[in-house]
Amino acid sequence: MTIKTSFLKMHGTGNDFVVLDSREQSLTITPDIAKRLADRHFGIGCDQLVLLEKSSVADVKMRIFNADGSEITTCGNASRCVADFMMRESGGVQASIETGAGVVHGSQSPEGVTVNMGAPKLDWQQIPLSETRNTLHLGLQEGLLMDPVAVNMGNPHAVFFVRDLAHIKMAEAGPKLEHNPLFPQRANISAVQLLSESHLKMVVWERGTGLTMACGSAACAAAVAGVLREITQRKVQIDMPGGTLHVEYTQDGPVLMSGPVAYVFEGAIEI
Repeated sequence: MTIKTSFLKMHGTGNDFVVLDSREQSLTITPDIAKRLADRHFGIGCDQLVLLEKSSVADVKMRIFNADGSEITTCGNASRCVADFMMRESGGVQASIETGAGVVHGSQSPEGVTVNMGAPKLDWQQIPLSETRNTLHLGLQEGLLMDPVAVNMGNPHAVFFVRDLAHIKMAEAGPKLEHNPLFPQRANISAVQLLSESHLKMVVWERGTGLTMACGSAACAAAVAGVLREITQRKVQIDMPGGTLHVEYTQDGPVLMSGPVAYVFEGAIEI
């Protein structure tokens, strides 16, 4: 049995989403449905499918499905998009979102929308890794990508600092590193070039999706990794192929991520 439902296409710095609202019309999303809707030729096309549900602890609950149909716990850019959607709906300047990684709070800001992504997790068991490792120096290598920092921002990340992004073949190295046995839940793989202590440039291979125009949680992980390695300031500008994000790793722990939100189009589809 198929159901016709409306959808909204949004993106944050090119990281694009199909948003379905299941708060009133109950929708069941399977991995196959998520893959079909995310397909850029036979579906609507997106990096992640976002399903909104009622929440007893926040303004809304957000479930997130990667383009390969796998469900993940959090997504920074999706959180900013949903926060903006909820603020427009309520007419307020703040919104709370329940995710699989906890409640995320968003607010309006000069850069667009800011979300508090919470404090990073840095213990090897929290990443998680399959064995004991120093998460500040994993000792992992794939081509020119060497010795990353492991950070969990609600999802696992490996952050590689490089001299020049132009020489990094992320489409080749990314899938190998994503599926490395060290990462039992796979990992998001980032290559980061320092332009200055407050300005970074990066590309991301996102688990379950592949090369993306931007990844908010990866930007947060890069900011955290830079501070831990003592090579960046706590507040940085991060340029990605789809645009710019501003990230602050605050002294008291939480990571704040800010950037623009865009509404692309809306429509209806059978699922």
